[in-house]
Amino acid sequence: MEKNRSSYPMLALPVQLLVISIAALVLYWLTSFREGFALSSSTKMKIFNLHPLLMLLGFIIFSGEAMIAYKAIPGPRKAVKIIHLALHLIALATGIFGVYAVFKFHDELKIPHMYTLHSWIGMSTMCLFGIQLIMGFVTFLFPGAELATRAKFAPWHVFSGVVIFFLGIVTTETGLMEKFIFQKLKRGQEALMVNFIGLLVLLFGISVTIIAVLPLRRK
Repeated sequence: MEKNRSSYPMLALPVQLLVISIAALVLYWLTSFREGFALSSSTKMKIFNLHPLLMLLGFIIFSGEAMIAYKAIPGPRKAVKIIHLALHLIALATGIFGVYAVFKFHDELKIPHMYTLHSWIGMSTMCLFGIQLIMGFVTFLFPGAELATRAKFAPWHVFSGVVIFFLGIVTTETGLMEKFIFQKLKRGQEALMVNFIGLLVLLFGISVTIIAVLPLRRK
């Protein structure tokens, strides 16, 4: 892995353009078309808007960056593992806060919880993400399994990480579709904005997966 890691930074750089584009579009969408965001407000949609903000710019982006970091950042393996873990912890924290925001929005408007496919997939993703994080921590960092056990577990860790990450992408796409269904977005700038966000998130997911699974070699 140490010999291969130096091949990844150039591949990872274009992905950061996707990250910047997604962040810019999401912020512009929520501030220009959705009245911004707030944890407490008489305009309840501001509370809800924290949900896409945190899930997209927090959970999706940081979990993807954690996967990229493990391949793209040069340096001692233990230091790279710690960075990988730290980014995943940020993703988990923002994801939990994002879930709290949408539950708070539902409570204040007396809307039932967990009644859509989006919410089912999303909650499953968060639970699996937490389990994956704990398993990875105890196996690869502390207390750390034996070398042979880690070698056997590593491919499954990568596989399950990619699957969980793509569940997050699916959750995002179904969440964006709900905007059209429940809020009846009409054709226009906002509809185009949401479509472009969905497309860029999908491209981000594909790019991260390629970096996570493609065996590159040092030239």
